[in-house]
Amino acid sequence: MVVPIIPDHLFTIELNLKEQTHSDFASSSSIQREYEGIDKENGLLGALLASKAFVQLLFTPIIGYWITRVGCSLPMLIGSCNMLLSSLLFAYGKSYRLLIIARALHGSSSAAISISGMSLLAKHVPSELRPKLMPLSFGGIALGVLVGYPFGGAAYQHFGKETTFILISLMISFNIGLQLNLMNKFNIDRIEQDSDDLKVLDLLKDRKTMIATCAIGVSTTTMAVLEPCIPIWLLGHFYPPPPRWLLGAVFIPDSIGYFLGSHFGGFIPIDNWRIALIVMIVGGLSSCSVPLVDSVSQLSLPHFGIGLSVGVIDAILVPYLATLMESKRSTKYGSVYTLQQMAVSLAYCLGPLIGGEAVYLIGFTWLMKIVGLMNVAFCPLLVELEEVKTGNKDGMVSSINKSSTLDTYQSLEEDYPKNSE
Repeated sequence: MVVPIIPDHLFTIELNLKEQTHSDFASSSSIQREYEGIDKENGLLGALLASKAFVQLLFTPIIGYWITRVGCSLPMLIGSCNMLLSSLLFAYGKSYRLLIIARALHGSSSAAISISGMSLLAKHVPSELRPKLMPLSFGGIALGVLVGYPFGGAAYQHFGKETTFILISLMISFNIGLQLNLMNKFNIDRIEQDSDDLKVLDLLKDRKTMIATCAIGVSTTTMAVLEPCIPIWLLGHFYPPPPRWLLGAVFIPDSIGYFLGSHFGGFIPIDNWRIALIVMIVGGLSSCSVPLVDSVSQLSLPHFGIGLSVGVIDAILVPYLATLMESKRSTKYGSVYTLQQMAVSLAYCLGPLIGGEAVYLIGFTWLMKIVGLMNVAFCPLLVELEEVKTGNKDGMVSSINKSSTLDTYQSLEEDYPKNSE
């Protein structure tokens, strides 16, 4: 919801400062009144949006180490409380400085929630079911984006910034209550002491782990560049400029694409590395075609392709990272998902910063072409994820001993009934 709201809010503040001596302005959006030369303002907006990813990048290794030591529940709870504080700051913050602080809190919260959530799923979902069940969690992300962008744009236009973020704060408060209730009922943080504890530095030396992680980061970069640049590009290159609500609704196609890709990517009966290669090509070509559209409606197809690409990559490679950890005789997943979140955070940190400046230096068209070609150029590396012929038909996902799956089921059966009595 930040993406469709904050650009207009920032430019409203800036133009009000410039035109404070005029009291008879029209009530239309300030961005729509003066959009000429607006590309020069991408840097300020890019810095604000990137601050979240920068803080998330800094906190990610700390959260990963913490989860390895204390489990997942406490970091997730504290991350949710930070998210609540961030939402309240977005609601009542008026200055650029307060918005930066709110965005930074958002980043630390995302680090805690993402790593603890993925680790919790990897711990309790059997390996053969991960490609089908773990992507369901990505559906929450897709649903949030799908609803958040248009709802944020429409609510901002009709009710204002404060009311919109207060509603989000109420939803976060309800989620915190659910977490406290579950923590009292179930012991979901049983830490296995006999499992190897692989550090992030150890994983950096593993070729397949690095390729899978970098693929997630590269595909995410496309979306990270689009988010701050598309609203400004629309306002500066289409006449009349689109209304506020459309600045959020323009992201609906990629949200639908991500939702479909993340839910059904694990069910495609093709080797997973081949699927990843195909969708990265689709994402690259879609990125190159974004600046070629002549109307807002024509953005739907390339946006859908980009969202589908990112969704399928997440659905395939995030569960694969957990399988790689088990192949190294470790069931402590904090390290590998720390690495994965660092790749995503780096994409969302550098994407808005570099993208915002690149639009001004080389133009939006060349920026999207470069991002698209980067996706296509990475594709040959995905061949390295092809599993050596061992009679396994599951492509790059190596087979895990059936006993580990049985142990997982038994541990769940032993844990939950005892704690629910």
